[in-house]
Amino acid sequence: MRALAVLMVVSYHVWFGRVSGGVDVFLFISAFLMTLQFVRRHDRGAPAALGRHYLHVFWRLLPMAALVILTVILAGWAFLPATRWGGLITQAWSSLFYVENWTLKALAVDYYAGNHALASPLQHFWSLSIQGQVFILWPLIFLAASWIARRRGLGYKKLLTWVFGAVFVLSLAFSAWYTATSQGEAYFDTFARLWEFALGSLLALGLKFLNLPRALRVVLGWAGIVAMLSCGFLVDVQGAFPGVIALWPTLSAAAVIIAGDTGSRFGVDRVLSSRPLRSLGGMSYALYLWHWPILVLALTHFDRENADGRLGVAVVLLALVLAYLSSRFVEKPLRSWTWAAARVRHAALACVAAVVVAAAPLGGWQLIYNAKLSAPITASERDNPGALALESGYIDQVGEDAPVLPSPEQIAQDWVSLAGKCDGPFAPDAGQDLNERCAFQGPADGTATKTVMVLGHSHAEQIMAAIKPVAEERNWNLVSALRGGCAFSPVEPTGNDECDSFNQDVRGYVDKVKPDLVITMATESVPDSPDEELGRGFESMVEDLGEMGVNVLGIRDNPRSATNMAECALQRGDDSPDCALVRSQVLAKTPAYAGLDGAHHNVRFMDLSDRICLRESCPPVLGNVRVYLDANHLSGTYATTLSTAFARDFTRLYGG
Repeated sequence: MRALAVLMVVSYHVWFGRVSGGVDVFLFISAFLMTLQFVRRHDRGAPAALGRHYLHVFWRLLPMAALVILTVILAGWAFLPATRWGGLITQAWSSLFYVENWTLKALAVDYYAGNHALASPLQHFWSLSIQGQVFILWPLIFLAASWIARRRGLGYKKLLTWVFGAVFVLSLAFSAWYTATSQGEAYFDTFARLWEFALGSLLALGLKFLNLPRALRVVLGWAGIVAMLSCGFLVDVQGAFPGVIALWPTLSAAAVIIAGDTGSRFGVDRVLSSRPLRSLGGMSYALYLWHWPILVLALTHFDRENADGRLGVAVVLLALVLAYLSSRFVEKPLRSWTWAAARVRHAALACVAAVVVAAAPLGGWQLIYNAKLSAPITASERDNPGALALESGYIDQVGEDAPVLPSPEQIAQDWVSLAGKCDGPFAPDAGQDLNERCAFQGPADGTATKTVMVLGHSHAEQIMAAIKPVAEERNWNLVSALRGGCAFSPVEPTGNDECDSFNQDVRGYVDKVKPDLVITMATESVPDSPDEELGRGFESMVEDLGEMGVNVLGIRDNPRSATNMAECALQRGDDSPDCALVRSQVLAKTPAYAGLDGAHHNVRFMDLSDRICLRESCPPVLGNVRVYLDANHLSGTYATTLSTAFARDFTRLYGG
């Protein structure tokens, strides 16, 4: 069963780019076996000995995990662009201490995480992390049930059945609700997965009562295998799990286990007990650990989204070889190491040593990375002019050894923000989300010439870097209320309840403060296309704010791409033509707001495209500054150099 499950996972990942449901089978089987182990121990009257049990379990898991994590961080340092190092370091720590699922859950709801969760070579540790957490929780349940059963004179197995039945019902209900409301978060949530373990425990407790005729068990076994193997083809596992539909692979696995040893030459057990599958099952843990980082690193190296036939075969063969070698020379020898098994203290030291194998180099790498990350970005107008290099009369004085900024380590963090909080007369009246996201900068009380608000999503946030120097120079109160992925559309719904609630709070805030000007994005670019759209709800927003007596400045969006521009330049060179966008293919000749120009008295528009793109192209580096920090956001460093163009256009539109 483990062999089939890991083959499902590997083949679906490598050749089909899909999730198979094989991981759910792993979770189910692990609880089934653990329950049998503790029930038999209780029946023998053996002590629970949880400390020894935990050390035994993690001594079986940690050495291989540490070896793979160590290999991945070395390969990541050598082959991955520095833009991914921060995410890889974080996920390496999370994987080593079995909390990777919570890290990925946080990244799933963190708009600014960008691509760091999408192709991490350690992403597959999410399921191992959930397993590790349950390997700690489940024995506590067994111990508590044993104590209660003795104290109350209850049947141990009957009590466990009630406990795991309750866990199954509650967790499945929570999983169904959470998957329907926020599937990306639910996928990595431990509590949304507990029912899969509970189902395995319930089967272990009730298996002896399922005495079915042999002919029926033969049919049941084959039906279970066919259903299990076809799940990933017929169901959108990644988009629908871990809700009710995840009963498909888990119940399929349950059917195979119920079928059991049929003794029939036609039974599926005859195939499952064959030597090749049993051998593969013995190294299934190692194969699961190795296949994903090999696949991710290979796709990164060859710059592909998916593996073709030849690359896929190479990935699988290399994963099989590494799985065999690590199982043969690492996993099995360490599991049978008598010194580690002799005493609890020895086992504890062995587990610590396994962690240190990966933690020591990882800690050293993080110290070096953090030092580079925290180094100040000292861009100068001479060596790093950025958009100023496109100004009329510019004379190139960039030094030969001047570094391109921001550094590779700093790119992903190169966002702009206002340091102050919205308090005093600028304190929002309601809305916790607005309170947390509202920021302020301004002169001493009573000396400001204007109050300007920057509202909307991350593209409004990035352009704020160009606004800040102008606000300081002209003595403005500058206020920001920004939410990633949430266009400022207070009249028309966005389709996201949290975004709509935030927009209503912001609208009330605008009505309270009555700023002189609101700056937001007027358009939204389409990646790798000149098709540009008017921002969601932009015109209705302009009309709404006009009724409040508030003026609006709409900024044209920058060109976007499906390719990470910063990573492309780092891998292929800053001057590589492969990394430059063709202007005519990503930027419309006429802005999407052209039809609105002059239609409303309170709105004007600004287009900074000529300071982001050249006449024919939009390169990833201009004026020795990286233009993009990912596929569609401008780097804060480059956006800051747009302040001269912003100030000039603002004066043209509004005067001094």
